[in-house]
Amino acid sequence: MKCAQPIIVLLVLFLHALDAKYTSCQAQDTYGFNSLYKAGDIMLGGIFAVHFELQAPEMLFRSKPLQWNFDILLFQRPQTMAFAIEEINRDQSLLPNITLGYRILDNCMNLQVSLRAAVSLIAGQGDTVNDNNCTGPPPVVAVIGEPLSSYSIAVARLLGLFSVPQVSYCASSPLLSNKREFPSFFRTVPSEAFQVIPKIIQYFGWTWVGAIGSDDDYGVYALKSFSEEHKKFGCIAFSEAINVNDKSNLKRAVKVVQQSSAKVIVVFLTKLDASTLINEIAHQNITGKQWIASDSWSAFAALASNENFKYFGGTIGVTARRGVIPGLEQYLLQAKPDYDQNNNLLKHKECTGLEDLKSTKTEYSDVSQLRATYNVYKAVYAVAQALHNLNNCEHGKGPFEGNTCADITSVKPWQVKQKKNLCFYTYFSSFILIYFIKSTNKDISLVMWWLGGTVVHASAPESVCSKSCQPGSRKAHRKGEPTCCFDCLPCADGEISSHLDSTECFICPPDSWSNQKRNKCILKEVEFLSYDDAMGITLTTTTLLGVCSSVVVLAIFIYFRNTPVVKANNSELSFLLLVSLTLCFLCSLCFIGEPTHWSCRLRHVAFGISFVLSISCILVKTIVVIMAFKATKPGKSVMKWFGATQQRGTVFFFTFIQALICIIWLTTAPPFPNKNTKYQNAKIIFECDIGSVAGFSCLLGYIGLLACISFLLAFIARSLPDTFNEAKFITFSMLIFCAVWITFIPAYISSPGKHTVAVEIFAILASSFGLLFAIFVPKCYIILLRPERNTKKALMGKDIAKNK
Repeated sequence: MKCAQPIIVLLVLFLHALDAKYTSCQAQDTYGFNSLYKAGDIMLGGIFAVHFELQAPEMLFRSKPLQWNFDILLFQRPQTMAFAIEEINRDQSLLPNITLGYRILDNCMNLQVSLRAAVSLIAGQGDTVNDNNCTGPPPVVAVIGEPLSSYSIAVARLLGLFSVPQVSYCASSPLLSNKREFPSFFRTVPSEAFQVIPKIIQYFGWTWVGAIGSDDDYGVYALKSFSEEHKKFGCIAFSEAINVNDKSNLKRAVKVVQQSSAKVIVVFLTKLDASTLINEIAHQNITGKQWIASDSWSAFAALASNENFKYFGGTIGVTARRGVIPGLEQYLLQAKPDYDQNNNLLKHKECTGLEDLKSTKTEYSDVSQLRATYNVYKAVYAVAQALHNLNNCEHGKGPFEGNTCADITSVKPWQVKQKKNLCFYTYFSSFILIYFIKSTNKDISLVMWWLGGTVVHASAPESVCSKSCQPGSRKAHRKGEPTCCFDCLPCADGEISSHLDSTECFICPPDSWSNQKRNKCILKEVEFLSYDDAMGITLTTTTLLGVCSSVVVLAIFIYFRNTPVVKANNSELSFLLLVSLTLCFLCSLCFIGEPTHWSCRLRHVAFGISFVLSISCILVKTIVVIMAFKATKPGKSVMKWFGATQQRGTVFFFTFIQALICIIWLTTAPPFPNKNTKYQNAKIIFECDIGSVAGFSCLLGYIGLLACISFLLAFIARSLPDTFNEAKFITFSMLIFCAVWITFIPAYISSPGKHTVAVEIFAILASSFGLLFAIFVPKCYIILLRPERNTKKALMGKDIAKNK
């Protein structure tokens, strides 16, 4: 096609050369076109392909080319043009008193012959140039043809120079819709056929598609248009412009098809070129592909042959709609081209004239699938209607300069192509069902080839570079590859994607978390130590056991308050210590249940004050023991300086300091309930935030300070006489207390969620039980099980024995 424009220029120069040199306006020689001719008042031209595979010399112009093969199906089309013109001539309502004639030429499926035929039609019959000084028959007012888009592009450029309208019945290339470049081109096949193919592909979800086209204007433009349209939806795996006459180029393109992962291949070729491609595909045994045929070869019956069905079964094609032409079959059967002197489309006579076509079924007489043939019929009627409009023009209301009308007896081609005149009408009411695709264009239909009801695929094949990313994952494009090629990466924990082919994962809100499939955010489980929890039940039971134990011991001491064991161990401080231990057990209940503002403040205040009260009692008891037995001057008692009032005051003072710490803490930065969403991904830890780390540290530090002092004093007093010496029990209890709270710190920090609270409760209970058992269980043992030792004599005897 690259040489088409230079050829047109040469032909134009040739016409001018004839005008200048030959007064007879007669060309030196003719190609001897295969033609069909009938004279008329107004002549229509036609260019059809009846023969193909033209054998020509190497463009040396030393010998005439010879036609080889005759296509009986293609022969139906020029016969249809002749039929339509004769039908119009018989119709008195259309162009009355005017006879249409025709001159139909065979282009032998060759571009050079097509251009020569176009020159012959616009110059005049017998290649006689028509001008003011020459007397040839009138040129044609319009040309019906070319069938191929690539040929139509070249011929339209030539005819456009002379404003001769060309009406094509097969050329669907959108390039021909450019009226600036092709002002005289019209067609009865919609250019939207190109746009239907991307819609088919999009409907089936074929995002990874290959394309093959011919290496000419039609194929190159078709590949470009299709690629641009398909890229809005998917990707092009490959786009090959091939020359079927170049075997190496054809084999390379077919190899690309074989190696490509694309399962769907779109082909923009002529029927002749498609035949070569089909043979090569079958030769290389390429199966498993879904072929989509353009309109130029979609109705190729070879697709459904036994030999090709293995490779091309299920091919989807876009083609012109099927039409019905009443009377055409009878006309075709009655035609005898061998005996018609004006019909030399068949120069090689192969019939005797005695044959009866009515008894034989051939493609020529088959009018059940009239597609391109029907468009030929419509093209003739379109031109006839334009001429009819010119003939009916009212004087003073014409479409030309000065509102003039054309003289129908000498109408010019440029007058026919006026927009008002050349319109397209469908004279037969017919509708076509567009399978799968919603389209308002009734001139396009889809065809699918199958063989004898054989079902190869029960569902549409899949053609994608990468399968769709399911919800819960995102697309990650592969570097250097088309956008349709990607990897599917699962969303991270806490992120979701809820639809197919998501390009990103979305973070769930703070109170939500991704489900297992990562396609939905679900509310996080709120976790806190509740009374319904197994751990909560266990700790609550243990707490109540501790409370009961303290109350029981307190009741025993009250009941036996007048016995020597109770009196000898400072009964008032013992009673206060047991009450404070009861409070220590009860404060652990504040740590169980859903945190609230009041429970968060109460739990730490109750814990701090009750434990300081307990340690203060123990510290004062220890001081009393030391002061009673460490007097330096015999006969002098220091207890008058540290009597019951001073002891109560000391306990109150130590406890007041802790209360003061709590008050400052609560007024500056008190504890508060907090939903911790960061500690655990899938859970919300409902906890009490301590508010001020300094306040909490002071509270624990003060308890620890008192405990250390009590332990040191008790350790000093451990060797005093056994009668009044409870220092060794206090030492043991303080040792337990300190060990519990030292191990509490790392356990508290490392425990997750509700276990943090459980560890704190455990420390409270363990230290409380340690104090209760270490200090009071030995005394209860004597009171209840060894009452003989609970006498003043027994106690004094033990003291005497020890002092000896």
